[in-house]
Amino acid sequence: MSEALLSSVPVPHADLLRELIRRWRDDPGATYRSWFLWDERLKNFRSIRRGLQVVVAEIEAGRFGVAYRGSSLETVVHSIAEQRQIFKGADHAWLWKPKLRIPDIYESPENQRAFGRLLDNCSCCDTAEEVIGHIRAIDQRKIKGLGPAAANLLYFLHPTLIPPFNTAIVNGYNAVSGAKVKLGSWDHFLAMRAGILDLNDCYRDLLSNDLGAIGGFLFDVGSGRYPAPPLDQEGSAARDWLGQLEQARAEASRLDKAVAAQGETDRTHAEIQAWLRDLGLALGHDVWIAANDRGRLHQGVPLGQGCLERLPDAIATSPGADSIRLIDVLWLSKGGGVAAAFEVEHSTSIYSGIVRMLDLALSGGDLHATAGLFLVAPDAREADVRAQLRRPAFSRIADLDFAYLAYGELERNKDAIARFGSDLKAIRAIASPLP
Repeated sequence: MSEALLSSVPVPHADLLRELIRRWRDDPGATYRSWFLWDERLKNFRSIRRGLQVVVAEIEAGRFGVAYRGSSLETVVHSIAEQRQIFKGADHAWLWKPKLRIPDIYESPENQRAFGRLLDNCSCCDTAEEVIGHIRAIDQRKIKGLGPAAANLLYFLHPTLIPPFNTAIVNGYNAVSGAKVKLGSWDHFLAMRAGILDLNDCYRDLLSNDLGAIGGFLFDVGSGRYPAPPLDQEGSAARDWLGQLEQARAEASRLDKAVAAQGETDRTHAEIQAWLRDLGLALGHDVWIAANDRGRLHQGVPLGQGCLERLPDAIATSPGADSIRLIDVLWLSKGGGVAAAFEVEHSTSIYSGIVRMLDLALSGGDLHATAGLFLVAPDAREADVRAQLRRPAFSRIADLDFAYLAYGELERNKDAIARFGSDLKAIRAIASPLP
């Protein structure tokens, strides 16, 4: 491609865009590798969907309240906002602005119920036509301040139908396509959605059916990580753009330290899982590693090595099985019941891990009768964990056997527990009850 760009022959915009997408996919600091391929991304989908169900249920029951802070919606949006840079600031559109009285879903019961119906209807439908129909219905109400920011919620319900949405994504789409999409308009969002689908079809071999991939690409262009290729067909413009792209690559290399730090975060998560795996095996338990973490390497060894390859039937067929199989580490008794469950929350949303634990605790039967439920996190995150558990959405926690297990306590005591321990008493002794 670079030789073609250096020639005097005009290079089609489509070819330049394909070159940019290739480079974006190979960039370790871009959203494709740092977010879209991130293991935790898919684990968060179900918990966010469940959170939206709680929002709908509270609206229908008249318990949602008149403020964003402390609401079930804040809990869900906070979880979305913690998913890497692409969703940073996702809560801005939902914050109550009293002088403007927007978004008007807090003080207007009718608008609040309409918002609940949008979430509920979209969670139950399967086709793009149905989703667009529900978007059109909410748009007709002209609810003040309730615009396409809601598309970020709908993306987690239908990732192949609705792209994520924010200012950087809009800017990226306009730069790549030459369009003039405006923020705040559902009509403009739906027009952009159609254009994004066309782009995705053109470069499907480099992207994905999940519109998060192209959303991430547009985000990186719109946030200035990459310059958009020129829309004209002048050879000089293409050559200038290639130079800008190389300069952007050099500037992006300054982020290497941040990328390396994030990689260390992921390795730390795997390291803690390995500690819990080895400790569980030493205490005589069967061990289950989260389904999408089994192949991750720690010190060159897959995390799932020596662990169960499938969950016992009683768990695999339980109501919360899809969520339970994603819990970071399970210790199972020889009879197939859950002795202990551990969610490792290093830097990701605490919310998602709590929801998976609740799915286990509330799944019914005897799966969890004697289970210890542990949120495992850095010593400094205890305040964050306790703050999350004070949210109304987690009121059931008080009735369950939850505990906070700090990394430091686990590291200091794991060898002694493995050598001399025989049950959960030693683990409980170094953990702090929650909430």
